Amino acid sequence: MKVELKQVTADEKEILKNLLEKYDYEFSQWDQRDVNKLGLYGYEYLDYYWTEDKRWAYFILVDEKLAGFAMVINLPEVDDRPTDFQMAEFFVMYKYRRSGVGKEAFFKVLDNHKGRWQLKRHPANLASVHFWNNVIHEYTNGQYELVEAYPRTEYDDGTLADVFFFEC
Repeated sequence: MKVELKQVTADEKEILKNLLEKYDYEFSQWDQRDVNKLGLYGYEYLDYYWTEDKRWAYFILVDEKLAGFAMVINLPEVDDRPTDFQMAEFFVMYKYRRSGVGKEAFFKVLDNHKGRWQLKRHPANLASVHFWNNVIHEYTNGQYELVEAYPRTEYDDGTLADVFFFEC
């Protein structure tokens, strides 16, 4: 199984938009977000990935097939800690989960973006909790900080996020 990251071009924005809908649908079980009047979640920051610097969107490909995406920005998740990068969104489709695809894709993202990181997770998304605990611990050799229920990090459902801080 060959895992690759491919930077999303402006011509491929519609493909990423479609995948974001699948991601937001799945995530709505934790953040309780509703669809809009068109039956879509929408992603209000999508165009910024092609109009602003310091935003990177990648497709995750497995054997040249779409398997998910990773979206990185340089804006901090929490404003009282310095950062170079944060994972805005990360999604691996069900077919490719628990096969090492997510880990390999995440490691490739970190290899491409060296610096100080912040990464936020919803504590009720237990698969995500397990995944991020394991991959961040492995990549950093345990050199990270995790703050649970970080102040001012509310999801749409009011839950405070857990936030990882690490360097690579």
